Amino acid sequence: MALNEVKIRNLKPKDKQYKVADSEGLYLLVKPNGSKLWRLKYRHNGKENVYSIGEYPSISLAEAREERFVIRKQVKSGINPNIKKREDRSVQIAKVENSFSNVALEWHSKNIKKWTPEHAEKLIGWITNDIIPVIGDMDIAEVKSPDILRVIKGIESRGALDVARRVLSICSQIFRYAMPLGKCNYDVTVGIGKTLEVRKRENFKCICVEEFPQLLKDMEKHECKPLTKLALKLVTLTFVRSSELREAKWSEINFDNAEWRIPAERMKMKELHLVPLSKQSIEILRVAQTLSHDSEYIFPNDRNLRKVMSENTLLYALYDMGYHKRMTVHGFRQLASTILNEKGFNLDAIERQLSHAERDNVRRAYNHAQYLPERRKMMQWWADYIDGTAEDSSNIIKAKFN
Repeated sequence: MALNEVKIRNLKPKDKQYKVADSEGLYLLVKPNGSKLWRLKYRHNGKENVYSIGEYPSISLAEAREERFVIRKQVKSGINPNIKKREDRSVQIAKVENSFSNVALEWHSKNIKKWTPEHAEKLIGWITNDIIPVIGDMDIAEVKSPDILRVIKGIESRGALDVARRVLSICSQIFRYAMPLGKCNYDVTVGIGKTLEVRKRENFKCICVEEFPQLLKDMEKHECKPLTKLALKLVTLTFVRSSELREAKWSEINFDNAEWRIPAERMKMKELHLVPLSKQSIEILRVAQTLSHDSEYIFPNDRNLRKVMSENTLLYALYDMGYHKRMTVHGFRQLASTILNEKGFNLDAIERQLSHAERDNVRRAYNHAQYLPERRKMMQWWADYIDGTAEDSSNIIKAKFN
């Protein structure tokens, strides 16, 4: 039955959002927070789409039905209402020469060559998804601190505290770009950082050394995609950071010298890092060559070979094995550090292999090859130790990968 004002007012929120239909595709989406949003289903070129009309009671039932009439008329004329809505919004924003949107996109365009493609893509995503919908059509000179705060609080409301801090930094850079161009007089983000929510810092989860053999056995038994299993085994052998593994390229591997040279721009400490490769690591890489389908990445995304493996792939694999409360990918670094220290290896060699920060900047410039002979022996010992640590007698590194 069609909706009426009494029915709408009596709709109560539930634990999950739900829909209440009116007629001809019009319905209300009732959110857990109590908000009631008008939505209209329509089909365009054979595909179902959803058009956002607005929120009740700002948009009354009668007004929503009027909007439905307009939208359905557009659809009959071959127009996609969502595309037209975006185009109309773009025209409206473009009318304001110094809109925050225009200045932000200009700032991004001017600086894009300074960034890696991945970083540039993240920035434009935050600009278009988090900033522009809130203040994009405002003249940048008229944007005030409370406006920026609305952007930040909106991001914080979904729990993305790290993104909120980064977006605030982006806004600040955009203002500082616009100031000498005469588009605004000052950076209104100053002081907002003090209002940001702070995430409680937690140590990386890591199992105890005594549980390591069982983890290795679970890894071998776990049913997952072959490249995922190979990535788990290689991160265990090399104990590099998750991003350093996922973004690894074949061009970084020297099979003849059994070395993996990770360039400075991919390292947390922004210095070249050298990883001696054990025989077991070389074997894993050889198998990976047969599975990466000529991608430049050793562990490409299974949906797009031009992108890297998702940051959650390895974490989810550990979770599937039952380690969601006890272990992260970073935990392999902690395990390696603990065991290698207990076995009496040179502390400096271990720290260098973990690529921890060097306080002396002069030493930092030359330390990528420090203790290299010791590190080669240590990395081979570590691989052999892993081979012999599984609870049964099988060789966990040389086992079949499929």
